[in-house]
Amino acid sequence: MNEWEVVTAKTVDDAITEALIKLGTTSDNIEYEVIEKESNGILGLFAKPARIRARLKHNIQFVATNFLERTFRAMNVQAKIDLNYNKEEGLIEINLSGEDMGVLIGKRGQTLDSLQYLTNLVVNKESDNYLKVKIDTENYRERRKETLENLARNIAYKVKRTKKSVSLEPMNPYERRIIHSALQHDKYVETHSEGEEPFRRVVITLKKNYRSNSYNKYRNEYKGYKKEIKEN
Repeated sequence: MNEWEVVTAKTVDDAITEALIKLGTTSDNIEYEVIEKESNGILGLFAKPARIRARLKHNIQFVATNFLERTFRAMNVQAKIDLNYNKEEGLIEINLSGEDMGVLIGKRGQTLDSLQYLTNLVVNKESDNYLKVKIDTENYRERRKETLENLARNIAYKVKRTKKSVSLEPMNPYERRIIHSALQHDKYVETHSEGEEPFRRVVITLKKNYRSNSYNKYRNEYKGYKKEIKEN
């Protein structure tokens, strides 16, 4: 749960205003309790300020949105946040849109992955049950998936042709799973991961039962794959 912030000001209204500023939100998103009301004293003497305690409402959608909004302000990036919370599946899907999406995607999606990771930490700190957070923009995740699947098939063909294993660049667990999945039914190659995070990478190798006279078979398969790519 969110921690209480104790605020002291001349009046209760002033204390609420200061709490909103301190928490970086609006009155709809906080709850507060009056610890002590202000007192004018006698003839202006012995006056006492008001004291309240306030905190952000326990709202998962707000927690995620507020974190991203504050992050984007720090990055000087403007982005629209569309959030869908599926409570039954324990899934929060966030789509970002705007003019600066290239900045939020980063090199090979690294910035987007970092935003997703940090938002996941923030959300689950406030949730009693584990929630999975997915962040996407401009359909990047699907486009990246297609790119990796094409890469996997191209490298698999190279391994079959040269009969030499190929080690791919380091990837995060999600992207490694895409490579493994793309080649899991391949007759001639197999995949495994090597190394330690964050430098863990996929290695594509020939299967032990590979037969050298099978070249024409997988060459025809690859031609069919290239034709499929062109048609799509």
